[in-house]
Amino acid sequence: MSGERVLVVDDEPQFLRALRTNLRGAGYVVTTATNSEEALAAAGLNPPQAVILDLLLPDGRGTDVCLRLREWSAVPIILVSAVGEEAEKIAALDAGADDYVTKPFAVGELLARLRAVLRRAGAPSEPVLRIGALELDLEKRSVSVRGEPLRLTPHEFDLLRVLASNEGKLLTHRTLLREVWGPAYQRESSYLHVYVSQLRRKLEEDPRRPRYVLTDPGVGYRLVNPNGGV
Repeated sequence: MSGERVLVVDDEPQFLRALRTNLRGAGYVVTTATNSEEALAAAGLNPPQAVILDLLLPDGRGTDVCLRLREWSAVPIILVSAVGEEAEKIAALDAGADDYVTKPFAVGELLARLRAVLRRAGAPSEPVLRIGALELDLEKRSVSVRGEPLRLTPHEFDLLRVLASNEGKLLTHRTLLREVWGPAYQRESSYLHVYVSQLRRKLEEDPRRPRYVLTDPGVGYRLVNPNGGV
């Protein structure tokens, strides 16, 4: 049993009840809120270790709650919504959400994403990252897959480093461009596509069916462990 505290924020009683039951069954300690003000008060009174937050609340938007929480907390936030539009996903991630899950979803998927954000939050910073058969030595700037060294350009390595350091997290095009190339490149999505393609050719067994670097069309990319889910 995990015992981590999770704050669930949603105004639909049936959804809230079902999610609370499933999370408790998975070993989490669950607190609930039905609007923005309740959510912020609950997070301040007893800071959770993760937040599952609905996009549309009676007194505001989940993105606004994200922004308020990010003023003082780095708690992992998963935003859930029936709205699956690219613009909404990008706005949520830019507001500080760690992931975005579109309703309806399987409970197993949400639990996998919750485990992933909690794992990232608790992971010590290490000079060597291991994800499946992929290994990155951050200090030596070296990469190997299945024990075979990869020859990457400096930008390819930096792109892989950012993705691997945020394993399982969906990173927007803007975020990746800013982190790897700098603020001046934040609108150069086509530039990013070229480098992701190059990286996949070197990293993936079959670049046409990538297992490590996954695409969320129109939004961004995430790097996952192909042997361990999200």
